[in-house]
Amino acid sequence: MEYEIKLVTYTYTPSPADRPQLEIVWGDGTSSMVQRTLKVNLPGNVTRNEYVTTHTFPGDGSYKISMEDPNRNYGVINIPNSVNIPIYVETLLVISPFVNPKNSSPVLLNPPLDMGCVGVPFIHNPIAYDPDGDSISYKLVKCRGTQGLEIPGYSFPQASNSVSINQITGDFIWDSPIIQGEYNIAILIEEWRNGVRIGYVTRDMQIIIAACNNNPPVINQINDTCINAGDTLSINVSAYDQDGDIVTLSASGSPFIVANSPATFPTTSSGTIVSSQLNWITNCEHVRKLPYQITFKAQDNGSPIKLTSYKNLFITIVAKAPENFTATPSGNSIKLSWNKTNCSNAKGYKIYRRIGYYGYVHGMCETGVPQYTGYSLIATIPNINDTSFTDNNNGPGLIHGIDYCYMIISYFSDGAESYASNEVCAFLKRDVPIITNVSIVNTDIILGSDSISWSKPTEFDTNQAPGPYRYIIYQSSDFYGNSLNPIDSLNGLDDTIYFSQNLNTVTNPYSYRIDLYNVQPSNRFKIGSTHIASSIFLTLTPADRKMKLQWNMTTPWINNTYIIYRKNNTTNNFDSIGSTANTYFTDYFLENDTTYCYFIKSIGGYNIPNIIHPIINFSQKACAKPIDTEPPCPPSINVIPDCQSGYNTVNWQFADSCITGIAYINIWYSPNLNKDLQIIHTINNYNIDKYIHINTSSIAGCYAVNAIDSNNNIGSLSNVVCIDVDSCFYYTLPNFFSPNNDGKNDFFRPFPYRFINKIDLKIFNRWGRIVFETNNPDINWDGKEMNTGKDCADGVYFFTCKVYEQRLIGEVERIIKGSITIMR
Repeated sequence: MEYEIKLVTYTYTPSPADRPQLEIVWGDGTSSMVQRTLKVNLPGNVTRNEYVTTHTFPGDGSYKISMEDPNRNYGVINIPNSVNIPIYVETLLVISPFVNPKNSSPVLLNPPLDMGCVGVPFIHNPIAYDPDGDSISYKLVKCRGTQGLEIPGYSFPQASNSVSINQITGDFIWDSPIIQGEYNIAILIEEWRNGVRIGYVTRDMQIIIAACNNNPPVINQINDTCINAGDTLSINVSAYDQDGDIVTLSASGSPFIVANSPATFPTTSSGTIVSSQLNWITNCEHVRKLPYQITFKAQDNGSPIKLTSYKNLFITIVAKAPENFTATPSGNSIKLSWNKTNCSNAKGYKIYRRIGYYGYVHGMCETGVPQYTGYSLIATIPNINDTSFTDNNNGPGLIHGIDYCYMIISYFSDGAESYASNEVCAFLKRDVPIITNVSIVNTDIILGSDSISWSKPTEFDTNQAPGPYRYIIYQSSDFYGNSLNPIDSLNGLDDTIYFSQNLNTVTNPYSYRIDLYNVQPSNRFKIGSTHIASSIFLTLTPADRKMKLQWNMTTPWINNTYIIYRKNNTTNNFDSIGSTANTYFTDYFLENDTTYCYFIKSIGGYNIPNIIHPIINFSQKACAKPIDTEPPCPPSINVIPDCQSGYNTVNWQFADSCITGIAYINIWYSPNLNKDLQIIHTINNYNIDKYIHINTSSIAGCYAVNAIDSNNNIGSLSNVVCIDVDSCFYYTLPNFFSPNNDGKNDFFRPFPYRFINKIDLKIFNRWGRIVFETNNPDINWDGKEMNTGKDCADGVYFFTCKVYEQRLIGEVERIIKGSITIMR
């Protein structure tokens, strides 16, 4: 993939250090010497240099393109030894199948040279724009030098208040300079698309601060705005200078660079108070997701330093909403139509639907269809020439009795969206029966019964279907009508209530459909059907001192409230205990092993006129006993070693809410970290809160505790606490004994110890000859030479002792070295 790269530098014109060519490192393991393609001498002894070339990258990847030039000025205050520190700038190029290969990096319109005064807030803006309309953010970073490394000792300019950069507008604010001189700062300008960084450029810039008596001009307030594509934006911008200096007012930004109908803003410098008119004749080519940024710059003619101020304006260009949007019912569908968008660069349309009118009016710059309106996307049409859509609910058809409302927008390839259209609403003709009730009348495994009601059709063609009429009732023992069978029929239009009997309403839900037939002799045909509706089926899940209720149903109408009833075991009446808009509820503070019975009452309806409202239905009655199905919560534990007695005390504590129902407490133990915990003891009294573990091999070990309740629910393990031998005695040796048979200190022995099975002790005389050795941890050396049995001479002897300790990680060898003095 070949890319064009442009490097721009600004240099001091009289300097002999001219750069007709510079080396660019491509980030792919190669570099090139690039010739200067443009040299422009600017006022103030400044030269603008451009280096343009092309480079072919080997493939997908992230490439850091960099330039390093040993041409930094002498005496930069915030860079130690600046003359010997090169300038380094870097650009990140991302080549990826997920990023448009024609992606361009941000372009900086304001030169990297600026001036300010001591004690006066300094502002600079790079005035960056992205040719592809990607989002840009700004970050203040440290200047870099050799090989792109941060410069040692670099510091941000010293300020009386603060130094910062606005990550959105790009305003670098230095409030305020303290010491005059030259400073260097670096700005990272990052490029984002759909929340993902796809590249960046860096700016290394020079700021000269002088001692001067001047204040920057003031640009009057400008408010961000939105405008419809095709309209003309006209804004008057003005500025003034409080010191009476002449002000030059100019503007920069992408609206002045767009190829199609760019904006205009004549630069003016007519006096201490200046103004100019921003004009932009917009069109659909200007529509994009992100706003355009214009940066206004006001500069005075103060001496010796010309001061500058900036003001940013964000402009969003929005496509107009699709017009003449209509909704027309047809059978079990609604046909939508609209005029083609006037923006030929739009990609397509998005259609949104909700039940019931909302009354949405978009706010300033509020594009698309906001989520808070309750509208949901139901279709995306990728061709702007398609100007109709039939909503049949993706196949099964829409529901009679529901008022469906729609809005439409046009959308663009970068994600920009137009304003939303007007809301249009429609409901299907009442040319079929509409089911309104499926309610359980009696709960029984054999003699259960349901009540089914429906509303007769009022808008069907009686010329085509003159009658007589017959309803056929279909039933299925599920929620969805998967196995519908005819169970009965009713003659005429007005008989719209039916009772289905001899059902098992204890364990089964039932669903129904009503078909209306014209049964005229020789002209029998189905006029239409209701949608399927089921009874409410309540499921109880017992838990510890509570009951979890959940209910399911399938209904074409909308239920918005459910009332929960529980049988009062004293009065035998069902009392309301709560209501919810959800299909679940938990009844707390019950008694375990006590029977509780419930049923659900639903309240809902359709949202068209002249139909029964509200619609009320009842579930079956369901009963269950709360039981403890929840395991005990884990306790918190600690372990205290008793070094004198050689045992560990395990203490635990359960939260007060967890004590009830505990039947057993298990103590778990592992001698080291390499073995799994095993139960070493079980206690059947929850009032006991400690256990003493006596272990003959080592005090080291890990412990945990868990509980089991009376229903055999097993609780999780507590925290694991480990004790190592460090908590108690080390195996230590004395440095003196007197083997003179007086019964006092006649043997060389260790201080009191525990849990040591073996040692490897060697005692040497001053010439390095072994005089005694043993594996017995008690040692018991009587001061005699082990080979001859003769007393060793008084004096100093040396020893090494390998001690084998049982620690948490297993048996560990520890070496003790020291000296012993024999004195008889």
